[in-house]
Amino acid sequence: MKTKLIAGMLMALPTVAAAQSAIDAYSISQSDLRGSARFMSMGGAFTALGGDISTLNQNPGGIGIYRSSDISATLDINFMGSTAETPGLSNKISKTRAACNNFGYIGAVRTGNETMPFFNWGVSYSRVASFDRRYAGSFESIGTSLTNLVANYTNTDLSSGLYTPNQMWETNNYNPYFDSQAPWTSILMYNGYGINTPSSGASSVNGLFKENATVGSGSFEVEEKGFVDEYAINLGGNILNTVYWGIGFGITDIDFKQYAYYSESFSNADISYGNGTTNGDASYGLNNYKRIYGSGFNFKAGLILKPINEFRLGIAVHTPTYYNLTYEGQGAMGYRYYSDLYADGKPSSGNVSTEVDDVDFKTRSPWRLMVGAAGVIGGKAIISADYEYRAYSDMKVQDWNGNDYFDINEDVKTYYQAVNVVRLGAEYRVTPSFSIRAGYAYESSPVKSELLDPTGNTATYVFTSGPDDTETQPAYTLDRSTQYITCGLGYRYKMFYADLAYVHRYRQSDYHAFSDYNDELGLVIAPSAKLTDHNNSLILTVGFKF
Repeated sequence: MKTKLIAGMLMALPTVAAAQSAIDAYSISQSDLRGSARFMSMGGAFTALGGDISTLNQNPGGIGIYRSSDISATLDINFMGSTAETPGLSNKISKTRAACNNFGYIGAVRTGNETMPFFNWGVSYSRVASFDRRYAGSFESIGTSLTNLVANYTNTDLSSGLYTPNQMWETNNYNPYFDSQAPWTSILMYNGYGINTPSSGASSVNGLFKENATVGSGSFEVEEKGFVDEYAINLGGNILNTVYWGIGFGITDIDFKQYAYYSESFSNADISYGNGTTNGDASYGLNNYKRIYGSGFNFKAGLILKPINEFRLGIAVHTPTYYNLTYEGQGAMGYRYYSDLYADGKPSSGNVSTEVDDVDFKTRSPWRLMVGAAGVIGGKAIISADYEYRAYSDMKVQDWNGNDYFDINEDVKTYYQAVNVVRLGAEYRVTPSFSIRAGYAYESSPVKSELLDPTGNTATYVFTSGPDDTETQPAYTLDRSTQYITCGLGYRYKMFYADLAYVHRYRQSDYHAFSDYNDELGLVIAPSAKLTDHNNSLILTVGFKF
């Protein structure tokens, strides 16, 4: 059975089911290389430079560099492409988007005081992260099934007496989503015949895949949308034209949406028949929708030191962003099964979906520390370098009352590690009005190596179901390193300036249809694909300094 990702039923969802996980905490805590064209063309290496509207989101000390007021706006045109590679197959999806992702104002006030000659303030809007991505692919052959994973952990619960198979069956008078302790994926699969009792009265369930007998294939399609917008308010100044300081307060809006589809098709599968199971053909598609949205706030502080005109040092600290969020989501399953034993030779087919619900929660993004150095050569050239530390392992998820979700926070520490970011930038003034620029940035993987490249015969299970087992999206991605290659041009004429940048972003990730796991036969490897994002952007900034 083949269905489309953006199913009409999912598009029409009112409110939807609630869950949060370590994977979700990371998804909404990512940040991009974003800002003005000059900032991006130099790889974002501005921690020690300042004097650009983007420093309001990076090193607030940069506002102290200003000696005149500044107003600017930035237009981005993004050409996004994602390639998914599975054994023997490759699939590429592209799309283009344009938006005004940055504008702001900085006011420079001359104090008349020799000790602190300027006191500056600034406000800006910036899109600090975009979640837009779409990818899809197919598996010609899979050696297991998501239904077998669901059967595996369902049987663990059944053996402990938390519920019985009959308690997962939905009727007009009984709602297992609210009236039982069963995970919502187990309930969904049981009502969609993805997991079945092998005989009447059995206290266990089986998945569709039979070892050394079943032959199957799979496919997936994922679309992510959304953004993190920050509204920054900064204050700063300079001391003796040597020490430049700044503090900032950021208000953030976040909206993350994901539409995910995963399907499997099998021959000689273990399908439902009567009070037990029989051999037959099976196919099903699992649709999932989720949305995380809300607002947060953070604080920033920074300094730039200029001991001599030719050299600068910079340092900045960002607190975590403290979010108040709402999580929404729902799962739906369409199925089709066939056996020679079915009455009149007709296949059994249908659609089922989870209940709807929503929840409010809190989360804390990583704190960030950055340092930088920059040199001016002959009054015409600038070379700058930054290092940034992002503590992804310190992300935290809480309920609405501020109580920690202990298991999720432990998952954060198990899956994620600190990220090291290096940024390099250069600028050369060809004439008093015309400049050329180039830059490079590298971000290490936020995922621990034992999860990203596992060894041995024991799986690190990746939980995606949330604290109440209501999430039915088993798939996840693990990001590897990210690189940016940038270049640009700058033009100045009296008070007017215009900057143009080109940015190439290259990121590799691993898509997992569901988690690897261990069963009675040993390690089970889930279907996976290699994802590569090639994003190219053209950025134009225009502004006035007065």
